[in-house]
Amino acid sequence: MAHNSFGKNISITTFGESHGQAVGVVIDGLKPNFPLDLEFVQSEMDRRRPGGNSLGTPRKESDTIKVLSGIYQGKITGTPLTMIIENTNQISADYSNIEDVFRPGHADYTYFKKYGIRDPRGGGRSSGRETSARVAAGAVSKLYLKEAGIKIEAAITQIGNIKLDKDEIKWEERTSNELYCPNKKKAESMAALINDLRDRGDSVGGIIECRITGLPVGLGDPVFDKIEAVLAHAIMSIGATKGFEIGEGFNAATMHGSQNNDQRNSEGFLTNHCGGTLGGISTGQDLVFRVAFKPTPSISLPQRTVNKENQDTTVVIEGRHDPCICPRAVVVVEAMSAIVILDLYSQLSLEAN
Repeated sequence: MAHNSFGKNISITTFGESHGQAVGVVIDGLKPNFPLDLEFVQSEMDRRRPGGNSLGTPRKESDTIKVLSGIYQGKITGTPLTMIIENTNQISADYSNIEDVFRPGHADYTYFKKYGIRDPRGGGRSSGRETSARVAAGAVSKLYLKEAGIKIEAAITQIGNIKLDKDEIKWEERTSNELYCPNKKKAESMAALINDLRDRGDSVGGIIECRITGLPVGLGDPVFDKIEAVLAHAIMSIGATKGFEIGEGFNAATMHGSQNNDQRNSEGFLTNHCGGTLGGISTGQDLVFRVAFKPTPSISLPQRTVNKENQDTTVVIEGRHDPCICPRAVVVVEAMSAIVILDLYSQLSLEAN
């Protein structure tokens, strides 16, 4: 299986499976002599870890970071930084009944057809467990970006049919609830919906909005490596993502040029309909995008499917799963954004020199 790496100047390679001994990441290209704040890295891991959110999976993992290489006396050496997160609470027996059955909404069928083999235990490599390695790499990237004055924050703006209008978004309320929803009152309704669907053995999707502030002008390149194109690649590589839009996104199709164009005066831009990018290059404004997540495919309701012999059957998925992916995906979206921005920022620094 190829293509487990991402990035150019600074690259990450993730490894491991949901029910293997560990998952991990190798980060190559980091600037040396930089202090690695492992407490911050661990705090980011805690935001995503199984069992860390009452609205998520009952599986409990500490997701404790272990550094294997690339650090000396608390500082990054510039050699490949390798970090692992051990799996300690997997129950592989939960998947014994689906070893020869393709679960609806999962990668079971495509993995088996492409590779002739698949790991049914939690989905193996296709499991959301892989994103813990991305969060570790994203946390390191955030530390570098913080030094440059760049900040990345994401929040849930929609769960199911409960949606925040633009005037309802109160970014200061983002950390007042488990959902990282920028509206405390709406967060209560969202949580009630998630819990109701969990009780019914079902699941629900949602939308996460991400805002990146402090960007310089000039990140991204025209044509194939536009900043939004690289971001879309990174974000859509996260499991369960189904849509990406930047700025006004699909709403721009309903607007006139006179409405959508970001006019400016001597003091700067008057609006930000384009989401902080023009011609694939950052404008220096806030970069704003949204990503849609599908409902968790692992549900406990009976579903029609086929087995490896293409025989009709019914499957009931056991195990411990999130009724909604979004609460634990917020930090994953931030992480992949940080990895992209640090890579592009490094390129900009190289060009400046």
